[in-house]
Formats: sequence, C-alpha cells, structure tokens
Amino acid sequence: MLENSRSTPLPRLIGYARISTEAQDTDPQLDELRAAGCDMVLEECASGDDRNRPVLAKLLRDIRRGDTLVVVRLDRLARSVNHLLSVIGQIEANGAHFRSLRDPIDTSTPQGMFSLQVLGAVAQLERALISERTKAGLDAARSRGRIGGNPGLRAGDPEAFRKVRARRDAARLENLVAQLDSWLPTVRRMRPGQPWGDVVRVLNQNGTENWTVERLRRTVQRLVSEGILEAGLLERAKPQQGDDRLVRLVAGITAAAPERTLQQIAAQLEAMNERTPRGGTRWHPSSVRHLLGKAEKLGLVS
Repeated sequence: MLENSRSTPLPRLIGYARISTEAQDTDPQLDELRAAGCDMVLEECASGDDRNRPVLAKLLRDIRRGDTLVVVRLDRLARSVNHLLSVIGQIEANGAHFRSLRDPIDTSTPQGMFSLQVLGAVAQLERALISERTKAGLDAARSRGRIGGNPGLRAGDPEAFRKVRARRDAARLENLVAQLDSWLPTVRRMRPGQPWGDVVRVLNQNGTENWTVERLRRTVQRLVSEGILEAGLLERAKPQQGDDRLVRLVAGITAAAPERTLQQIAAQLEAMNERTPRGGTRWHPSSVRHLLGKAEKLGLVS
C-alpha cells in the first residue's frame, strides 16, 4: 500500500490507577506502573462498578493505534467480566492494546489474547447458567401457583417502570460498546469528512451488519452523549467537489480492509454502483491507483 509521508507517533505505555475512596492511596499502583515503563499514568477515584468514569472515558477516546493501556490488576479497570471485555473491546477498536501486570492478559501477544478469549468463554457460560437457573426458578414458581414478574410493574408503579427502562438502556449501551470494534474504526476514518450514506455503504459491504443511515447516526449520538465517542464524528460533512468524494470513499474502503488489492477495491466500487471519475460504470485498478495517489497526498491512507 502507499506510504504516508507524515510521521507516525511512537506507541505509548499508558498506566491507569484507580482507587475507590479518597482514604486509599494510589502510590503502590503508580510505583508498579512506572516501573513497568509507562510513559504517563492517569489516576482516578471511583468505584469499580461505576461505568461513568471521566478519566477512563477520556483515556479511551484519546488512546492511539499502537498504544498500550496498562493496569496493575484487572479489578482496577472493571469489576465484572462483561464490563472488562467491553472496555478492552473499545481499546482494540482504536488499534491499541491492553496489559495487566499481575494477570496473564496482554492483548499484544497470542498468549494474552488466548487468556482473554477464555475470560469471554467464562462470561458466556456464566450468562447461560444464570439463564438456566432463572428459567428453572420461574417454572418451579408457576408449578406452585405463583405469578412471576415484577409486582411494581403489575401495580403500574411509575418508579418500577423507570427502573426497568434504565436497566434495558444500560444493557443496550453495553451491547453497543461490545460491538465497537466491528464498525467504529471505519466510522472514525470516514467521519466527518464523508456523508453518513457513504459510511453506511462501506460498512455494509465489509461486514454482516445491515446498517441504515439513521440507525448509525443514532448509535453514534448515543455513544457521544455517554462520553465514549468524540462529538466531532457528528459534525456535518463538508460539500465535496470534483472527485474529492471518490478519493475519500476509496480511502475509507482501503482503511477498512487494508489487505484488499486494487482489483478487489474496483470490484467493490462496482458493487456499490459508484461511477468512475469520468462517469463510467466499469472500474479498473489504474483508476483506483490514481485515487489512492490523491488520498496519499491528503494523508488519508497509510
């Protein structure tokens, strides 16, 4: 692929230290993180169950490709396996890595990724067992003539409805975060330089998810409001002149699937019913190479 003339920032080791109360001391964590070679160490006072941690949220927004987030122990990052996996998913979506000094987790190594997959399997098994126990409990209650469900909902209590909505909302957010790595890198590369329609077409060509413009925009808006994504992704795309849109579109396709050949990119453009710069319907590798050359000068491809 074409080389980018811009210098690439060196990868960093970023330490994250967390305590639950002001009475605790982060010094032991700071010492270990600095001894491990962390270039910077961020501190936060918050409960491990709290998912709205501003320091961690900013770190996840700012972490760059090649960086590594380092913690002393896994419980400094998250208390539950599901939360841990969702945070690591955000890190991986940015092309960064995660390492725990006292646990066998280092996503930059095959062994560390295997340990992470084991954690994911444990979490899946735990959810299945909980579901089984819940179903068995409900069946037993019905056999004794008891009515299942929330008494507050049956009574029409507004507070009960509010709590149920809040739980469902939190579950939807966790599901969105867990799937970030499948679509966020493409969105970040293409927005706000390109319209939402182009982003959706690239995503739907490269994955199994069937996105619509409205659904993708709402998803990004939700994650921005939670402080997980940067607000700049929602800015209005600037009007594009000449073949500028095609240059950015080809750059987005290339960034989403760097292993694709010029011929494969040409085939994808034809499948997307994109017209060539001269208005034709048949794409040739030379046309793609020409657009990539322009994208290189703009710093859009590496």
